Amino acid sequence: MYHCCPGQIGPSVLDCDMADLAKEGKRALDAGASYLHLDVMDGHFVPNISFGPYVIECLRKHLPDVFFDCHMMTTHPENWVEKVAKAQGSKPGLLCYTFHYEATEPRGITQKVIDLIKANNMKVGLTLSPDTPVEALLKYGDQIDLALIMTVYPGKGGQSFIEEMMEKVRTIRAAYPDMDIEVDGGVKPKTVDMAAKAGANLIVSGSGVYKAEDMANNISIMQRSVEKYGLEIIATN
Repeated sequence: MYHCCPGQIGPSVLDCDMADLAKEGKRALDAGASYLHLDVMDGHFVPNISFGPYVIECLRKHLPDVFFDCHMMTTHPENWVEKVAKAQGSKPGLLCYTFHYEATEPRGITQKVIDLIKANNMKVGLTLSPDTPVEALLKYGDQIDLALIMTVYPGKGGQSFIEEMMEKVRTIRAAYPDMDIEVDGGVKPKTVDMAAKAGANLIVSGSGVYKAEDMANNISIMQRSVEKYGLEIIATN
């Protein structure tokens, strides 16, 4: 049914021991994670700074066959495309370049960035922050591989899962039954059912994975939720 990312649970490495990123990535994958969610923060689009293309390229050397979802929280995502493309991996389709609508649409370059990502042979992801209406993404729906719905405000710590964002997920799922829909922010075993029931098939979880007492158990709980409700959605379509 879904075509972009091969799995369901993608740990956000921001919550891992960043001093040993490759080892921490492998630890989550060995515990059952399907892919890695890499948050690139430039200190402008959001206040924090995380890491850039070089770190992703280095991580790729240790994880040549793993799908990377690169979440670009950057003011000028068009400037990072070619550099991130160097970390695509051992075969095509192992990297999604996921950028924010809010960073490009005010400058009228959303389509330009989509085209640039495709020209560099990466999957295309488009992100909506909580205050951006879902209609902003729908007009690009037939040109992207992944829709990322933020369930917290990007760049602000200590937030809770915003349940109201699930209406966006339901709307996208109804409009694009085969779209990969990812949710990011405050998703843990206690909140994952809301996302899965709404139609999200890709779950980003940071502390829900890396801060868990039993990482494998938390990943398993969330994956079972996505699989269960995903099958129900397929059955009704």
